[in-house]
Amino acid sequence: MGACASVGHSRRIGRDRSFSSCSGLGSTRSRRSKRSSGEHVTTLQHLPYLPNRIFTNGKSRTSCIFTQQGRKGINQDAMVVWEDFDADDAIFCGVFDGHGPHGHLVARKVRDSLPLKLHSFLQSYESRGNGSNSGCFNRKKSQDGVEFEHSTSPEDQMGDLWRDAFLKSYKAMDKELRSHPTLDCFCSGSTAVTIVKQGSNLFMGSIGDSRAILGSKDDSNAMIAVQLTVDLKPDLPREAERIKRCKGRVFALQDEPEVPRVWLPFDDAPGLAMARAFGDFCLKDYGVISIPECSHRILTERDQFIVLASDGVWDVLSNEDVVDIVSSAPSRSSAARLVVDSAAREWKHKYPTSKMDDCAVVCMYLDGKMDSESEAEDQGISIATDHSHSSTIAIEPDEGQNTEPSLQRNFTVRSAGSAETCDSNGRVQVEAEDNKAEVVIGEDQNWSGLEGVTRVNSLVQLPRFSGEKLNS
Repeated sequence: MGACASVGHSRRIGRDRSFSSCSGLGSTRSRRSKRSSGEHVTTLQHLPYLPNRIFTNGKSRTSCIFTQQGRKGINQDAMVVWEDFDADDAIFCGVFDGHGPHGHLVARKVRDSLPLKLHSFLQSYESRGNGSNSGCFNRKKSQDGVEFEHSTSPEDQMGDLWRDAFLKSYKAMDKELRSHPTLDCFCSGSTAVTIVKQGSNLFMGSIGDSRAILGSKDDSNAMIAVQLTVDLKPDLPREAERIKRCKGRVFALQDEPEVPRVWLPFDDAPGLAMARAFGDFCLKDYGVISIPECSHRILTERDQFIVLASDGVWDVLSNEDVVDIVSSAPSRSSAARLVVDSAAREWKHKYPTSKMDDCAVVCMYLDGKMDSESEAEDQGISIATDHSHSSTIAIEPDEGQNTEPSLQRNFTVRSAGSAETCDSNGRVQVEAEDNKAEVVIGEDQNWSGLEGVTRVNSLVQLPRFSGEKLNS
């Protein structure tokens, strides 16, 4: 789960490369839609009514999406497919897995705002590129600002541009969450796995443990699974090193030794099961970041489809399982639902005493073909058309609830029938540490987002801050 299996045609975009603003973006986009900054605000307000954007169970021209609530409260997963994104041939897809008391609100906020921020940065690059010197393809700035000659292919420059757009849009998204006037993200957050397909180019950015895979054919024409993104767990060496350098702690609890978590230096909380996330500002000073892992892949004729899903799927299904399910689906529009149904069955089979996690799946077919509308209607799922908005809006009746959330007390979620606290031996460390792990059980748990027990809760408990600890 913690490695990227993409080898053949993909490359990790270099971290230390800066690039010219005229990197060929305009020449690769046909009939780009021009929008002013004022129109962006209107778009954000009317996102549910856009004809080429779906975010509830249904299908579009190229994709099908499906989500199912688990057994721990409100569905905290969100998903989106936005066709004709920034260009007629560009498609944006994303899956966002929220956690914490207000994780469902964070995931939906990111789902709606992050694509707009990415679009805005791309437009700013193009506007700068149109007014710059054509010879800037051969120049590059070093970190100290000195220009020097550099021969970079248009493909590399396009990859660098998209990487920079992902980095800036993720940074702006987290900044917006930190300053949001009504959404408390102190102990709530969300993962994100986002891709943009444009022609044969696939650009990716992700944080957290939601995952993207590719279904492709090998030399013998058999379907194989290629993992496109890295599950950014706290026990990855580079992630653990950064967290510990920032005084955060990484260890697993005794009853779930396979789940490393991030803890505050002065409190055995919150126990976040990922190293990067939007929100979670209680841990942002202790090594948890929102900087995405970015990559660029050139698609080939062998590549058939891409699947994005939350960890509720990957906890019980392997990459190969998902590729087999999608490739054998009786209709393309049913593929995402079949993956979720299979995950639900596996939860009951593998973890009968645990509560199923939320599941969200996006399946995009790379040939751009989808089943007829009649097949989708027979299966009871919506279509991304101008007439689907009433059903779309009705799926999220709680969107306006709790407009001013606040944290009032500390809660803990532990395994079913286990109310005892862990002593100093009640944990398993990634690396040897001297601190003790202690978990306290809340007596009247009313935190619906983490009510009950899943196999892996993203958070264990909320931190309790005291003046003494904060000043120490």
